[in-house]
Amino acid sequence: MNGFGRLFRLSIFGESHGESVGILIDGCPPGLNLTVEDFLPDLERRKGGILKGTTPRKEDDLPLIKSGVFQNTTTGAPLLIWFENKNTRSGDYEKQRTFPRPGHADWVAHEKFGGFEDFRGGGHFSGRLTVAIVAAGVIAKKLLADLEILANILEIGGESDLERGLQKAIEAKDSVGGIVECRVQNLPVGLGEPFFDSLESVLAHAVFSIPAIRGIEFGTGFSAAKMFGSQHNDAIETKQGKTRTNHAGGVVGGISNGNELVFRIAVKPTSSTPREQHSLNWETGKVETFSIKGRHDLCIALRVPVVLEAVTAIVLADFMMLEQKIGQVNVFTT
Repeated sequence: MNGFGRLFRLSIFGESHGESVGILIDGCPPGLNLTVEDFLPDLERRKGGILKGTTPRKEDDLPLIKSGVFQNTTTGAPLLIWFENKNTRSGDYEKQRTFPRPGHADWVAHEKFGGFEDFRGGGHFSGRLTVAIVAAGVIAKKLLADLEILANILEIGGESDLERGLQKAIEAKDSVGGIVECRVQNLPVGLGEPFFDSLESVLAHAVFSIPAIRGIEFGTGFSAAKMFGSQHNDAIETKQGKTRTNHAGGVVGGISNGNELVFRIAVKPTSSTPREQHSLNWETGKVETFSIKGRHDLCIALRVPVVLEAVTAIVLADFMMLEQKIGQVNVFTT
C-alpha cells in the first residue's frame, strides 16, 4: 500500500492540499551525519516555479525532522520527516469538482474510496508527495557514498533539444512528456534476487510509484527486440565482469553484473492542460466541454530527474543492506 522496502523501509503519508506530506524511514543505521542542509540541494531541484515550464506553486519545502536524529546524527530509530503545505489554492478544485479530470485519479479514487477521498490537487495521488521521496533519497544517497547516481532528461515532447520541445507545448497551449535516463556507476556485482525480486523488478516497482510514469526500459530496452542475439550479448572481457558492450544495462538474470546500471523512463504529458477537453459531468450525467484551472507543470519530466535518482538510491540502499554491503560504502561518513 503506502510502504516500500525490506530493510530500508519507507511509509509515505499526506495529501497535496492537506496540512503536510512526509515519510517515515525505518532501518537507517545509526551514526550517519544528517542535517537539514543535506536535503536542500535535491529539494531545490524538485521545486516548482524554478524552471521554465514548471508549476508556479512554490512551497518552502524545508524538512522538519521529527525523530531519529540527535545532535545531527542518526540514532537508529525510525526517521520521521515532514513538509508543511502552505501555498494551496483548494478553491480551484472545488470549482471543477463536477468533472473527473481525464488522466487523473479523480474517477477511480471516487469509486474506490466511496467519495471520501481528498480530491484537492489530486490528494494522496499527487506529485506533491514526491518531495518526501526525494528526502528519503537524500538519506539513501548518503548511505551509498561510493556510488554515483545521476539522472538526466533526454527528450521533451520528442525533441532532444529540450527548449524546442518545451516551446512546442507553449505554442500549442498544451502539455508534453519526456524521456529521463538514470545511470549508476560503481555498483557491485550481485544485487538482485530472482525471480520476483530481481533488480529490474524492484526498480520498476519503485519507479512506477512516481506519478506520470508510463514505461521503463533497461539497457537497449525495446530496441533489443530488433537485434540478433550475437549483437545483443555483452561479451565478458575481465574476471571482474567488465563487458565490451552494455546492452543489458548492467543487469543480467536480474542481478547486477558490476557494469554501469542504465535505464530510461517515459513520463507522460501533464494531464492538467489549459486546452478544452470533453469529459463526464457527474451532476448532469453528460459529456461536456471544460478546461482545467489551477497551477500545473507544462512538462512534469522537468522535475523528474531528482525523483528518479531518489527512488533508485532507495532501492539500491535496500539491496546493499540485504547483501550486508552497506559497511563497504562508508555508512558512517561525517
